[in-house]
Amino acid sequence: MRIPLSLIAAFTAVAVIAGAPSTAGGADSAAATLTVHGSDYGQILFDGRGRALYAFTRDSRGRSACSGACAAAWPPYLARGALRPAAGVRASLLGSIRRGDGTRQVTYAGHPLYYYVRDRRPGEVRCQNVFGFGGLWLVVRASGRLVR
Repeated sequence: MRIPLSLIAAFTAVAVIAGAPSTAGGADSAAATLTVHGSDYGQILFDGRGRALYAFTRDSRGRSACSGACAAAWPPYLARGALRPAAGVRASLLGSIRRGDGTRQVTYAGHPLYYYVRDRRPGEVRCQNVFGFGGLWLVVRASGRLVR
C-alpha cells in the first residue's frame, strides 16, 4: 500500500494541530520498555504501553534516515534511561543510537524503532507494509526480522 506524500503531510498537520506528542511518549519516560504481543501480523514488538513499533527500510544499520516531516509522521521511539526488555524480547538485540538532534533512539536488531502517529490505541497497527518517505514501514518480530 502506498500513501501519497500529500496525504502523509495532511496526517502530520492534523497531528501537530491536535497536539500529538512528537515522541509518542518515548522521551518522556526514564526507561524504554519493549514487549512482544500478538497482532494480525503475529507476535511483534510494542512499547511498554502497547503501542506498535515499526522499522523503516531506508534506515541503514544503526542510523536513522527519518527526520523532519518523516519523524512527524513516524516519531522515533526515544529513551533517556535504561532499556528494559520484557518477556519475549531478546535483550541482546536491544540497543540505541544517537539521532542528529542528540536524542537517543531505541533500536532492535540494529533497526531504529518508530511509532506511527495515526496508531492511537494500544495494539493498533495501521502502517504495516506502507511505502512512505522513500521506504517501507514494517513491524518487527521478536527475532528482529521485519514482517513483509
